Amino acid sequence: MSGTKDFSTTRRDLLQAAATAGAATAILGSMGINPALAAEVGRSEKPLKAAFSNAGLQATWCAQGKQAAEFWGKLFNVEVTWFDGQLDAVKQRAAIDNMASQKWDFVAIQAFGIGTLTQPVQKMIDAGTPVIDMDTLIAPLDQINVHSFLAPDNEFMGASVTQALCNAMGGKGKIIMTQGALGHTGAQGRAKGFNNVVKQFPGIEVLDTQPADWDVSKTARLWETYLTKYPQIDAAFFHNDDMALAAANIMKARGRTNILIGGVDAMPPAIQAVSEGRMFATVRNPSCRIHGGAIIAGVSAVVGGEKSGQGIPKNVVTDGPVVTKANAAGMQWMQDHFLI
Repeated sequence: MSGTKDFSTTRRDLLQAAATAGAATAILGSMGINPALAAEVGRSEKPLKAAFSNAGLQATWCAQGKQAAEFWGKLFNVEVTWFDGQLDAVKQRAAIDNMASQKWDFVAIQAFGIGTLTQPVQKMIDAGTPVIDMDTLIAPLDQINVHSFLAPDNEFMGASVTQALCNAMGGKGKIIMTQGALGHTGAQGRAKGFNNVVKQFPGIEVLDTQPADWDVSKTARLWETYLTKYPQIDAAFFHNDDMALAAANIMKARGRTNILIGGVDAMPPAIQAVSEGRMFATVRNPSCRIHGGAIIAGVSAVVGGEKSGQGIPKNVVTDGPVVTKANAAGMQWMQDHFLI
């Protein structure tokens, strides 16, 4: 994981300690998880097979999620097979079609775009496979019977960072929003949060809101254009940290380091950037909590018999905090151990 220390020894110790259900229960109990549930879940006596997919491992948030799923999978005796979405709806659909042709104990998916994976996911649900939806809607929850939907409040994340930027601007100036993929419900929520805040500031002008589809190269090209076109840009809100840091490099090269930068995800490089003052703010989209939670949800369904909408809610909100210099170090430690 980029920008983190090597905690492999600590992790090995944890895995060895979790070799029994009792040890796994103790670990979960230390995280504030109900001990009765922890005891019920424990480790599966037989290895479970799980299939995971997220939007694309080029994105650091997705790459961290894969590491978290594999880490928690080892604790709970789950073999995780990955189907990379490659930041492309067509390629992810092909991967999920392949996934749906095989048998799994449970499945967890973050869709690149809403409605793009409905048919193969429905095929797996019809076969009795618990499907955990992560971070963005595969389809509206009233249209597809996923086991549960684990996601942050994206509108809150967009609004909280935008509010911090607007306050720092003194309620006036010029701002740009660089969006993720427009079909991604998380990006839609972040845009809604941004718009809800800026409309409260009549002195703030929104210069542009083009999407960059989570792609750092596309982001760099957009910002080369913006810095030429707009002599005044006071702040910029990005739907993820990868795009924020890609634009920050362009700003630095152009000598425009006075622009306040806000992002989403609170990935390690962004935490460092906030600590050093290169970014103004970010908010944690807890990749580890979401992907690790999907492991626990799947094991709970298969081993503990937990039912959708009864043992586990249909929608589990997995919010993380706004990251500032004051809490950056603790947030980094939590990520290093796949806890948030």
